[in-house]
Amino acid sequence: MPLFTTQIGVVMECRKAKSQWIDVIWEAYGVLATPPETARGTALGVSGDGALFYAGAMTLEAHTKETANYRTNLMSGTPKVWVVFRKQADDSLPEIVKVTVDPHEGEAFSETGWDMVHVVPMPEAVEIALVDFIAAHHVDEVFLKRKRERYDPEIMAPGRAGPERDRALRLAGKSAADEPS
Repeated sequence: MPLFTTQIGVVMECRKAKSQWIDVIWEAYGVLATPPETARGTALGVSGDGALFYAGAMTLEAHTKETANYRTNLMSGTPKVWVVFRKQADDSLPEIVKVTVDPHEGEAFSETGWDMVHVVPMPEAVEIALVDFIAAHHVDEVFLKRKRERYDPEIMAPGRAGPERDRALRLAGKSAADEPS
């Protein structure tokens, strides 16, 4: 269950493609700390050779178990937001699937092959709220090295009944030498 949620607006850029197979290219242009009171698909202006469109508001969630990942993002020097979207068959405004500030979650979305993942700068207001969330909820987890079981060379000895019998004997505190032949 998320402990921190906020609404952010997503801005997409549409450019004419220089390809014979596709007509337009959609890219995430940025996110707004506060979503505007405007409809999805509203033209916002021009950026270089592309047009900017408002893609809608999305909920950004933060979970207490992921604070280490958020810290990694913030300590990178340029905090980022991962915008996950799906292209439409008719080249219209893509469907925004998810926005996240967790680098591992953003990378996981890029592995599906169905979704496009673009990284955009994090707004300062979101960064401040995330820093406060981490300060309130981060707990350093202690690394505990797992102790391995010692290798028993007799497990592979000829004439053994198998691992099930060996395990039963070990649990009973006996060895195969104690068993009657």
